[in-house]
Amino acid sequence: MGKLIKNHWARLIVLTAAAYQIAASIEGFFWPKVFWDFLTKNFDGAVKPFPILQIINLLLGLLGLALEWPLKYLGGTMLHRSIEARLVIYPLSSLAAMLLYQGTNPALYYLIGMGVYFWAFSEGEIVCPKPWHLPRRIRRPRLMV
Repeated sequence: MGKLIKNHWARLIVLTAAAYQIAASIEGFFWPKVFWDFLTKNFDGAVKPFPILQIINLLLGLLGLALEWPLKYLGGTMLHRSIEARLVIYPLSSLAAMLLYQGTNPALYYLIGMGVYFWAFSEGEIVCPKPWHLPRRIRRPRLMV
């Protein structure tokens, strides 16, 4: 058995969260609701009459998809290879998704994905320049004793 490549696992979790966040933001255009409206009505201005929160969620979901399943021109760039950048962007995505009623599940998925990305970062994993590839091992000559 091989080792668990945590950044690939986190990538799958965040891909799920981003796709779900896009679907939740589109649904939020038709049924605008803030998750915390049972506590206060102060956030209602973010979803109606102009859908600010839905647009933010749509853009952050598309950014998550672009980072995790990059196009050819984005794959291999410093932004794509940086786990630190992901650990900065995904809390914002999670917060935006948490505010939207339809986005509570992607917010939880983002939190789990961030935890796995942090685990990968703390163990020194790297993101390869080509998406979904493994890092190359350096062949070292064996000492004959």
